[in-house]
Amino acid sequence: MSILGPWRGRVWAKGESPASVASVPNLISVFRILLTPVFVIVLLADDGRLGAERIIAAVLFVVLIATDFVDGQIARRRNLVTDFGKLIDPIADKIITGAGFVMLSVLGELPWIVTIIILLREWGITLHRLIVSERTVIAAAWSGKAKTFAQAIAVPLALMPLWLWLGDWVHAVNTIAMTAALLLTLWSGIDYVWQAVRQRGGAVDAPSTVEPKHRSTE
Repeated sequence: MSILGPWRGRVWAKGESPASVASVPNLISVFRILLTPVFVIVLLADDGRLGAERIIAAVLFVVLIATDFVDGQIARRRNLVTDFGKLIDPIADKIITGAGFVMLSVLGELPWIVTIIILLREWGITLHRLIVSERTVIAAAWSGKAKTFAQAIAVPLALMPLWLWLGDWVHAVNTIAMTAALLLTLWSGIDYVWQAVRQRGGAVDAPSTVEPKHRSTE
């Protein structure tokens, strides 16, 4: 009974009773992770030709990013927030965006140093959140939300070969978008570390809380 317990509960219906681990929002998060290798394979199949495979991969990436908003909305509106969802959803985000940055570097379209800096920040803070989550919660800041939004814009812009149809000026737009994503990633990381140091030092009198969302934006 204890083993099956987390799997019992609401999958889709609204209510106040416990939600199942297999709830719709959680399933969406899992499928997002499972589809990420498909994105990688399709992009590699293009082999730099900027053909149909590249466009399909870019569209798939946009879908994977967009469904992050979908599962969060479903979880909140139908009260299907679970501990598993709080864990798997940010991990799915990091896997998807990380795959996008890595593949752009593999294709030679983004310096590896940019990808490495972003991955270190993303996974470092994610691991720290998991480690300290039992004893303290660091509130999601506007910088983390801005970083997430900037990455969600910059990577799809870089993946979709819009310059083939609109002209070379698109490269300048892509550079600006990626630079903004990098700077906001660095700033949000610094902001997170500062908040963590303040809490550890007892500078915050009352416990911080995150918004009642399916996940916290880092």
